[in-house]
Amino acid sequence: MNSKYTRITKNAIAASLEDMERRRLRAVIFDWAGTIIDYGSLAPLAAFRAVFAEAGVDITAAEARGPMGTNKHEHLRQLLANRRVAERWQEVRGQAHVEADLERLYRRFVAIQLALLPDYAEPIPGALATIAALRQRGLQIGSSTGYTRAMMAINVPAAERRGLLVDTVVCADDVPRGRPAPDMCHENARRFGIEDTACVVKVDDTLSGIEAGRRAGMGTIGVAVSGNEVGLSQAAWSALSAAERRGLRAAAYQRMRDAGADFVVDDVRGIGSCIETIDARLATAA
Repeated sequence: MNSKYTRITKNAIAASLEDMERRRLRAVIFDWAGTIIDYGSLAPLAAFRAVFAEAGVDITAAEARGPMGTNKHEHLRQLLANRRVAERWQEVRGQAHVEADLERLYRRFVAIQLALLPDYAEPIPGALATIAALRQRGLQIGSSTGYTRAMMAINVPAAERRGLLVDTVVCADDVPRGRPAPDMCHENARRFGIEDTACVVKVDDTLSGIEAGRRAGMGTIGVAVSGNEVGLSQAAWSALSAAERRGLRAAAYQRMRDAGADFVVDDVRGIGSCIETIDARLATAA
């Protein structure tokens, strides 16, 4: 066979294989609370409500959950900017909040959250099996979180003791901007050596997390029931009537779709078929 033709053929095959590699799904990035641990995303909710209660200002669960997914300092800033919360603050404290109030709240929030975290590190049912199945597909397992590095120093070993391991953890204070900015998604991809972010899927239970994945150019899967959008413990969810569950589920699914999620599932157990569809789409993309 002509050596020049052989070289061309080999180069064409190599290029083709390289092209296929670029189009293969390579990693999945999970959020933590509400997605793979802490069914209902209850730990941050408890801490936000507790720190405001200490200041004499009651906030509702819905108000506390509003900015969920952003870094915790920004979350507190947005809570203070909430009109109803601001009015309550003025009524109780006698004046509008100032920057020093935000900083005091944040310091107390950190202390409260650190104390609460060990009680909320239980993996969500199906998380271990789902991650194991993704690894069998050859996928790397990343993660991002609105928690700080100090908070994840508690969560990560607590989850690992329960059998939940990920390949990389990117925290809100590891990057210049938290969610909904794509920085944590990009940092996960960088650590994995993945330049084409279309080869990564972001799985998140918050609207800001879905937006971050979209802005990073990744496929997105919203987790509606086990996380922030329903916001109930597994026991509380199971105790609801079928009609109540249908209503809450439908509303949560719609919010996730409105945020731009490519797929929406109840909990992490439902992502397998979504991953297969995204992978197939990559393989056939022009």
